[in-house]
Amino acid sequence: MKLVIGILGLIALLFACQETESVDLEQKLPKLGNADINYETGDTIFPTIIPFEYLNQDSIMVTSESMKGKVWIADFFFTSCPTICPTMTTQMKRLSAMTADLEKEIQFMSFSINPTNDQPHVLRRYQKKHGIDAKNWYFFTGDEAATHELGTEYFLVNADADGKSPGGFAHSPAFTLVDRSGYVRGVYDGTDTKQVDQLEKDVRQLLRQEYGVK
Repeated sequence: MKLVIGILGLIALLFACQETESVDLEQKLPKLGNADINYETGDTIFPTIIPFEYLNQDSIMVTSESMKGKVWIADFFFTSCPTICPTMTTQMKRLSAMTADLEKEIQFMSFSINPTNDQPHVLRRYQKKHGIDAKNWYFFTGDEAATHELGTEYFLVNADADGKSPGGFAHSPAFTLVDRSGYVRGVYDGTDTKQVDQLEKDVRQLLRQEYGVK
């Protein structure tokens, strides 16, 4: 009997070790962006999101510093967009619902690339129209040129005025995942359900692996 118990205990230990090893061997999410090389050390240096400040939908000025300590998920849109923006907003809303248990760990951010039109009251109206009540989701409006640069250079999103595009602006459907240190860790197609599902898995992996959040 003691021998049987001992064997069972050994089997359980082996399974536990295998599970631990599989978790330890899980590949971390990469850092993305235009990297530089430190030629003295040979280290790759990835860019981080630069400091920024924007008015949100409640006319409150929010800074990047005030959102430190959270993982960010961001997109760039405009409220009068006649093409991909409504789909992106629907998918972001779905993602917000799927990660509701992580509300204190994640900050959603939607930057308007047409701030001339998208003043805070317009953003509130858009938020209400889409039935969005998540407390950890800001809609931002601010300097147009700075926003386009922020999206293109740092969040790895195509965002610019374009008179030939529907609505007068061209932008990619990207959802960008940013870690607590400001590094971009993933870019996903916000109109593709499978990619948004992958983003949900990746943000959980990031929080679990690097910050111990389960």
